[in-house]
Amino acid sequence: MSEIAPDKILTNSSLYQEFVAQRDEILRHKWIKSEKAKHDIGFEAALVDWMLNHRSEWKKERSKKLQRT
Repeated sequence: MSEIAPDKILTNSSLYQEFVAQRDEILRHKWIKSEKAKHDIGFEAALVDWMLNHRSEWKKERSKKLQRT
């Protein structure tokens, strides 16, 4: 019997995939906000701003997208 590598279990996990998708959105948000500010705003500032202003809408849209697939 073959075993599944632990890293495959992790990367196939829906929880991990959700984490990666959110992290990618936060990094994209950080880049946009940093460009507008003309300096690096830092990950924490981007995280807080994204969570307060964009996360709920992002989750709704992501949920719709995942239901279609």
